[in-house]
Amino acid sequence: KNNLQIIASLLYLQSINISDAFTIDILRESRSRVKSMALIHEKLYRSEDLALIPFATYLESLIDNLKEAYGITDSSVSISVKIEPADLSLNIETGIPCGLIVNELISNSMKHAFRASGTGAISISVMQTAPHEYTMVIADNGPGFPPEIDFKNTTSLGLQLVNNLVTQLDGDITLDNKDGARFTMHLKAIEDYNKK
Repeated sequence: KNNLQIIASLLYLQSINISDAFTIDILRESRSRVKSMALIHEKLYRSEDLALIPFATYLESLIDNLKEAYGITDSSVSISVKIEPADLSLNIETGIPCGLIVNELISNSMKHAFRASGTGAISISVMQTAPHEYTMVIADNGPGFPPEIDFKNTTSLGLQLVNNLVTQLDGDITLDNKDGARFTMHLKAIEDYNKK
């Protein structure tokens, strides 16, 4: 955790002296990824069960970090979170990929979905659908994904990371582009399907 926080701080310090917007974006995205992993460890250490991460409190901290990184306020972009069961906990092998997926898709919404209006809404839903199986839906009410972009075959590092992490969780991902961008993922807990 401490090493990850040091890396995040170094990335921030590096970004202070850079004026190029493209490079600043890369450093900000890298810092968000590192901080999302550090947060997992922080929540794990504070958890009553050192093997499980309380996912609701983790998401709350992750969202706060992302809002700070992108300068988002509650008045400009509302973010709703629904978790069933409310006390859902994940092990670290499952929690880190899930956290990184949320990080990438929320970052994507913050960067692209509300560029024109500056305001909007994001929703995150995580539901346990069976023992060790989960459905995660991340949506925004922006203009949606450009039709010419295949999110499963793109040069975007963030979307490549999302697709790889979904595969790592033995899952699948779909995009509904009707009213904004709505990603639906069906995922499995890592320790369970590795034991087969």
